[in-house]
Amino acid sequence: QGQLVESGGGSVQAGGSLRLSCAASGYSSLPACMTWFRQAPQKERDEREGIAGSNRINGAAYYADSVKGRFTISRDKTTKTLFLQMDSLKPEDTGMYYCAASAPYACYSGSWFQTSRVNSWGQGTQVTVSS
Repeated sequence: QGQLVESGGGSVQAGGSLRLSCAASGYSSLPACMTWFRQAPQKERDEREGIAGSNRINGAAYYADSVKGRFTISRDKTTKTLFLQMDSLKPEDTGMYYCAASAPYACYSGSWFQTSRVNSWGQGTQVTVSS
């Protein structure tokens, strides 16, 4: 089993930007279906929200309505790294951000955002947006 390691979190003012990275080690390639999840303050782990997904097979990207137009998910196959570019950040974007890998069918079936489809989690990176 490979390991996913996030980085790039921090504190930023509203309207600012951050770029999160998720490095995959122990994998022959970056998993086909990957998702960024967010756990808001006061929420439990099983309440993590899938906010952006990436399908390596067809190149599709998926976004939750809450981040559409502001966040961009991308991947670098050479470095086996998943990215999340976050622009126009809002205080409600505050939370712990996790990258996760799911089986390919999770992306094709439209369930990329479901925690129940995840088979590997990173440890998370904290993002704090102040007003």
